[in-house]
Amino acid sequence: MNEPLRVFITGASSGLGAALARHYGAAGAQLGLAGRRLDGLQNTATGWNAHLYQADVRDAAAMQQAAAAFLNDVGAPDIVIAAAGISVGTLTEFAEDAPVFRAVMDANVLGLVHTFQPFIGAMQPGGVLCGISSVAGIRGLPGGGAYSASKAAATIYLEALRLELKARDIAVVTVAPGYIDTPMTRVNPYAMPFRMTAQTAAAKVARCIAHRRRFTVIPWQMAWVARMLKWLPIPVYDAVFEKAPRKPRNLPT
Repeated sequence: MNEPLRVFITGASSGLGAALARHYGAAGAQLGLAGRRLDGLQNTATGWNAHLYQADVRDAAAMQQAAAAFLNDVGAPDIVIAAAGISVGTLTEFAEDAPVFRAVMDANVLGLVHTFQPFIGAMQPGGVLCGISSVAGIRGLPGGGAYSASKAAATIYLEALRLELKARDIAVVTVAPGYIDTPMTRVNPYAMPFRMTAQTAAAKVARCIAHRRRFTVIPWQMAWVARMLKWLPIPVYDAVFEKAPRKPRNLPT
């Protein structure tokens, strides 16, 4: 009889992280759920075999402690999913946005490092590290400089990590979603084509993990959009997106 998967997930207080927790919990996995809000973690964990760790991925020491606790409580993970992140509008011209840029980069890039590093030494061959990037990292979006830059950096970091761990047979899976119906996207004042429910997105991410896919854009319709955006000539891209609607500048808490 196969033992249940041991799965550690960040950003599990809400959104995609919570949906991933419920997806793996329904499959009988032993869960380690990390997030900033304990009440959100408790809500996510209802009905599942879960250990909860209140921690901010921007805090390396807190993530070290959470990982050590999971290793002690459950053992070496089979899957680690870095789903925590910050999405917020930013404008370089405003001095008050400088700390927001830092918060976004710390969460969306260094948060991956803080999540994965404590587990790598303990992981066995066949394990999977999954990082959630975004289609927004394909090109720079006006009003979203911090978010686009952070997701572009996340994709490149994950690619480097994939090559570093290949000899150990630890897969690094990068998933770049389009729009997901979560609290982060509900404030967007513009149309969001091909928007997925969090549950649908979680199932797609889990499929990528199960097949150890190196890089995947979800859903498939957005993958075609991503290909078009990547190769769109700069003058055309600028003309199309210069006046595009922008994400609100709500400071993260």
